[in-house]
Amino acid sequence: MSTWKVIYRITWPNGKIYIGSDLTDSVCYFGSPDRSLIKSDFAARSDRRDITVRKEILWESQVATKSEVLRKEYEFIRELRANDPAVGYNRSPKFRLDGVLGEEASR
Repeated sequence: MSTWKVIYRITWPNGKIYIGSDLTDSVCYFGSPDRSLIKSDFAARSDRRDITVRKEILWESQVATKSEVLRKEYEFIRELRANDPAVGYNRSPKFRLDGVLGEEASR
């Protein structure tokens, strides 16, 4: 039996999201968002005392290739605007207000 490959959404208490993929379906993996952005959004000590973070599986497959998973991840990032700094913590692909993608950088 093949390992599940998943695309997930992490939702932070401020409502911002992070979209990621995991080729091993690890329950412990929460992605690689820009930690400095999260720290700045939760700068006050009181904001850090009680935090609940939600992880939702948006898509899963046992047969998709790594490139198919990564392509699907980028689709979700764009569709959910997780790369818009007002909405989420993804920084790739670059967000542009006109909807045209900027240069795609590595995650």
